[in-house]
Amino acid sequence: MDDQYEKMAKIFKSLSNPKRVQILDMLSEGELCACELLKHFHISQPTLSHDMKQLTDAGIVNSRRDGQKNLYSLNLDFLLKMQQRLIKMIENDPTREKAE
Repeated sequence: MDDQYEKMAKIFKSLSNPKRVQILDMLSEGELCACELLKHFHISQPTLSHDMKQLTDAGIVNSRRDGQKNLYSLNLDFLLKMQQRLIKMIENDPTREKAE
């Protein structure tokens, strides 16, 4: 199977969890440290680490260390490319009604 479809499937799989989608919504307001996310969700650190690994491996979220803290932010370049790819798929759909 084409590598681009494998990558897209990984992205959609990482977004199939409502908590991860909520994390993205929170990150849309700016960079957050893992400690802030842990407080909001009241989950264990290993659970958050798993969720963030899914999002970073998919390319949706950037991660960086600042001393003892892990900081997360949206990968805006990647998300814009995904948006463009989805728009292209929609525009290529022959069943879609064209605006006149």
